[in-house]
Amino acid sequence: MKNPIYRRIVLNRPMRAGAVALSFFVASMAAPAFAQIDFSGTWTPLYHEDQPERIPGPELVDYLGLPINDAARLRAESWNSSRLTLQEHQCRVHISPYIYRGPLELRVWEEKDPETQQVVAIKNFISTFEQSRGIWMDGHPHPPPYAAHTWMGFSTGKWEGNILTVYTTHIKTGWIRRNGVPESDRATLTEHFIVHDKYLTHVSIISDPAYLTEPLIKSQNFVLDPGWQGAWIWPCEYVEEVSDRPKGAVPNYLPGANPFMHEFSDRWRLPAAAVLGGAETTLPEYRVKMKDAAAMVAKPVSMNSPIPANPSTHGLPDDGGVHVL
Repeated sequence: MKNPIYRRIVLNRPMRAGAVALSFFVASMAAPAFAQIDFSGTWTPLYHEDQPERIPGPELVDYLGLPINDAARLRAESWNSSRLTLQEHQCRVHISPYIYRGPLELRVWEEKDPETQQVVAIKNFISTFEQSRGIWMDGHPHPPPYAAHTWMGFSTGKWEGNILTVYTTHIKTGWIRRNGVPESDRATLTEHFIVHDKYLTHVSIISDPAYLTEPLIKSQNFVLDPGWQGAWIWPCEYVEEVSDRPKGAVPNYLPGANPFMHEFSDRWRLPAAAVLGGAETTLPEYRVKMKDAAAMVAKPVSMNSPIPANPSTHGLPDDGGVHVL
């Protein structure tokens, strides 16, 4: 007869193994997946990509590399930089698809449920215009289309391996490039936050049915900077910059009246049609067309071209809405 102690140990072994497995399963469900990372900290942008556009600002009528349509081009060519002197525009916040490209400091932290320690949201504080942005990580549904739009929009995130993917809706109208190229309030934003050691790569994909013919993809890089001691405050107070402007006047250029239409293309000896953008001009194959001067005529359509009699073809979105140039 076997020792009763031995029998008790042998018989209880499967039960113990099952208990250990169950405990491990429960613990794994309560803890975040191994691939998820915490990139909390202070991040400083690097400007080795698109520095002239992002810091001093783009030149007028430079729409290179943008898959814009005729409506966006028409509105951009009507833009007068003096519009920024209007009090309503002096402290206007950069929307979330654009704000990461300018001068800023970025602070990231996690907000956790105090009971479960699950990550409820990933928060961003952006020094430019002192913007706080929340990325919901707990399954928050997006609000209905008629809900209010904000500068940062409504964002939800999920982990795809070690990449944080964020989807944002309900963004106010803003710009794609800081020379008047517009982005509508129908645009959506998909982002990927990717960490490589002390570097953070931010990829943005903008889809805008009103002004883009295909998604616009941009990227920018940040470096972890825990010792940064700069200012997080962005005081902005609007003032009267132009005292003799008539009340209600908004600086703009009427079709065919923009005096800077060829300044950029002439300075850099670029084909006039190429600098007006469009999806075709973003592809390497477009260089072949650039060699043929005849192919550069009237495509894409410019504001300097006569406006067709049919209003549905003059560059404004034909959606029954009211559009202001």
